[in-house]
Amino acid sequence: MLRNISIALVLLVVLIVFLAQASGRGAFGDHEAAGEPVATARSAASVGQRTADQADAAATVGAIRPKQILFGDLHVHTTFSFDAFMFSLPLLGGEGAHPPADACDFARWCSALDFWSMNDHAENLTPEHWSETVASVRQCNAVGGDAANADTVAFLGWEWTQVGTTPENHYGHKNVVLAHTDDERIPSRPIGAARPPGADFNDPPVFGRGIAALTLGGRFHDYNRFVRESEATPRCDQDTDVRDQPEGCIELAETPADLYRKLDEWGHDSIVIPHGTTWGMYTPPSSSWDKQLVGDMHDENRQTLLEVYSGHGDSEVYRHFRSIRFDEDGNAYCPEPTDAYLPSCWRAGEIIEERCSAAGESDEECEARAADARANYVAAGLPGQLTVPGASAEEWLDSGQCRDCMQPSFNYRPASSAQYILALGNFDEDPEDPRRFRMGFMASSDNHFARPGTGYKEVHRSGMTESMGSTREISGNPAARAMAPPVTEPVPESVPFDRATSDLAGFQLFETERQASFLLTGGLIAVHSEGRDRGAIWDGMKRREVYGTSGPRMLLWFDLLNPPGSRGRAVPMGSEVEMSAAPIFQARAVGSFEQKPGCPDDATTALGAEDLERICKGECYHPSDQRRLITRIEVVKVTPQIERGEDVAPLVADPWQVFDCAPDPAGCAVTFADPEFAAGGRDSVYYVRAFEAEAPGINAGNLRCEEGETGECERVSLCPGPDGAADDCTAPHEPRAWSTPIWVDHAPRPTEEEGEAEALATAARHPVRGRTSAAAIGR
Repeated sequence: MLRNISIALVLLVVLIVFLAQASGRGAFGDHEAAGEPVATARSAASVGQRTADQADAAATVGAIRPKQILFGDLHVHTTFSFDAFMFSLPLLGGEGAHPPADACDFARWCSALDFWSMNDHAENLTPEHWSETVASVRQCNAVGGDAANADTVAFLGWEWTQVGTTPENHYGHKNVVLAHTDDERIPSRPIGAARPPGADFNDPPVFGRGIAALTLGGRFHDYNRFVRESEATPRCDQDTDVRDQPEGCIELAETPADLYRKLDEWGHDSIVIPHGTTWGMYTPPSSSWDKQLVGDMHDENRQTLLEVYSGHGDSEVYRHFRSIRFDEDGNAYCPEPTDAYLPSCWRAGEIIEERCSAAGESDEECEARAADARANYVAAGLPGQLTVPGASAEEWLDSGQCRDCMQPSFNYRPASSAQYILALGNFDEDPEDPRRFRMGFMASSDNHFARPGTGYKEVHRSGMTESMGSTREISGNPAARAMAPPVTEPVPESVPFDRATSDLAGFQLFETERQASFLLTGGLIAVHSEGRDRGAIWDGMKRREVYGTSGPRMLLWFDLLNPPGSRGRAVPMGSEVEMSAAPIFQARAVGSFEQKPGCPDDATTALGAEDLERICKGECYHPSDQRRLITRIEVVKVTPQIERGEDVAPLVADPWQVFDCAPDPAGCAVTFADPEFAAGGRDSVYYVRAFEAEAPGINAGNLRCEEGETGECERVSLCPGPDGAADDCTAPHEPRAWSTPIWVDHAPRPTEEEGEAEALATAARHPVRGRTSAAAIGR
C-alpha cells in the first residue's frame, strides 16, 4: 500500500511538472489574433462638417492661405506589444485583449481621428504578428471609404525600443512610420532594438509561468503562448543585409546608426520619431542627446520629427539641474538640492539619516551613513531607489522631479529635452558650420490599450492612460513579480545595488508606483495638409508643417512674414530661411470645441452598446459648437551653440515673449519681431505655444505635493488615492499646443530682397485679430 501511494505521489509530481512546463510554453493558450474592424464608414457629411468648421475658424482669425488641419496619433500600441499584453492581464487590472482591429475602431469611432499609425514594439513582434499587423492596417484603410477622402488614414509602423544601462549606451525609443502599405514598398519585417546586457525585460521562468497560468487560468495561458512564440523565433544576424536575411527571423539593430543603415538597405520611405526623451523611468541619470548628433547616429532625412509630449508627460523644456554630476576627474557625485530640484540621490541620504537618528545613533554616524547612501544611489544609476531598503514611494517626496514644469515626464532628464536638442551643435566636421538637429514638434498618446487619440476627454484614468493599480496591490503575488521588486524591511543604512549581479530586471528596476502619478491621456499631432489622402498627410509631415497638442484639437498657425525673396508670401512652421534683417512672425490660434458627454449616434450604431463600452469606455470625441478660449500665446527663442561646450542654459529664452489674449471664441492672433536678430549675428530658432483656459486634467497635479511653510514638498498624495481605480486624480491644467519651430539662419549681409520697408509692408498685409494689445513686445 505504502509503495503504491509513493508511486502515485511521484506520478502526480511528474504530471504537475509536465503540465506546468507545457502550460509555461503556452500549450493551453490561444494565439493573439488581430481581429476584424467594423466595416461601416463614417458619414461623408460628418467629415465634411469638420472641414467646413475649420475653414470658418481660419477665415475668422485671418489665417494666411490655410490648408486643412488634420489630427492624428503616431504612437499606438496593441496587445501585440509585450508590455501591452502584460498590462491586459486580469491580475494587473487589465481589460483583456485589445488587438489591432480595436485600434482601428477606436481611431474611427471613439476618437474620430483623421489618421493614426500602428507602433507595436518590434523586439517581440513575430513574423506572424507582423503579417497580421500589415493586413489589419490595410483592412482599416479599406473600411475607411474613398482613399482620396477617407474617414481615417491608417499608417503602418513600429517602435524601436532601445534601453541602455548607462548614459553611454542609452539611445531611447524611436517610432518608425512608413509612407506606404503595399508589399513592394514596406519591409518584410520590422526592426527592433538589440539591448545591451542587463537591459532585457526578462520573463519569469517557464515553470513559474506555467504554475501561474494553471492557478489563474484564462488569459495567462494566452500570455504564455505569446511569450513562447517570440522565444521560438530566431533573431536575424545583425551584420547581414536585410534583404539577404532568411525568412522568419526577428530583425534587431543595436544603435540608431544601425537602424538607419537597415532602413536604407530596405530603401523605403519612412520617418523616424524619437519620443520620451526626458522620461527618466528608463533613461539612465545624466543621459544626454549629444552623442546622437555624432556621425551616423543621426539621419536628417529620416529623423525629422520629435515627440515633445505624450501620455508619459512633457519633454519640451530645458532646465539646468542634473540628477547626477561629475567632478573634474570624471567621478560621479550627488549634487546638493536647490529650490527648484531635489536630487533623488540626496533624498536617499535624508531617508537613511532620518532612520539612523530614530535608531538612536550619533549625528556623526548618521551623517556618514547619509553620505554612503548618496554614493550608493549614484553608483546604482537608474535603479538607485533599490539602495534604500523598504522605502515607500511616498518617502521619496518629489525628488527627481521638475518642480516648475507643466506636466513633466517622470524623473526628468533635461539634457534630452526638445529645447536642449534644438540648442545642440556638433563641431566635429566643420567648426564654422556645426551640425544641428532640425526636427518638427509633434505629440502623441503612447497608449497601450489600442486607443489612439485618447486626449479628447479627461475621463477614465484606467484605460485612457497607462496609470493602473498601485504596485503595492500586486507586489505580494508571485505571478505579478515581474512588475515589482520583492518587499523589503526598512533598515537605517543603505545597501549597494549592482545591476549586473542582481536577479531583478525590467519593470522591477523602475519606480513604477511613483511613475503612475505622471501618466496622462496623451497628445495629438496636427498636420497642415493639402488634402485628406495618405500622400497629402505624408507630404505635410515631410515638410514638418506640423504641431502637437496636449489632446484638444486646437488650431494653430505660425508663419514668418518677411522671408527673403518671398515678395510678401509668408512661410509656415517647419521652414528654414537665411536672412539678416529682423524676422517678423505671426501666430494665430483657435480653441478646441467643448465636448458633449457620451458618443455621437453614428458611433453608437456602428459599434453597438457592448463594444462602445469595451473599446471607447462609453465616451467619444463629441464636439459641441462652442469653442474654448485661447488665453495666451508664448514665444520661445533658442540660439544654438556656436562653439563646443557652450552652456545651453543662456541659449534658451523661455518664454521670450508672452501675449495675453482677449476672451474671444474666435481665437487669438499676434504679430511680433526680433529687432535684436540683425545685430546679434547668430542663427536663431523660434516656436510658439498656445494655451487654452484652465480645465481639469488626469494626473495634472502629478504627485500632488503638500507644501510646508518653507515652500518645500512635505508629503505627497500618489495616484491612485484611497478610491483606487475610481480615482481619476484630476487637477487643474492648461491644455496647450506647440508649433514646429522656424529656423532663421543669420546671413552675413542683407540680401537684395530684404529690408525693413518690405517687412513692415508684409506685416501690414496680414492684420491680427483677438489680441489684447497691438504692441509686439509681449510682457
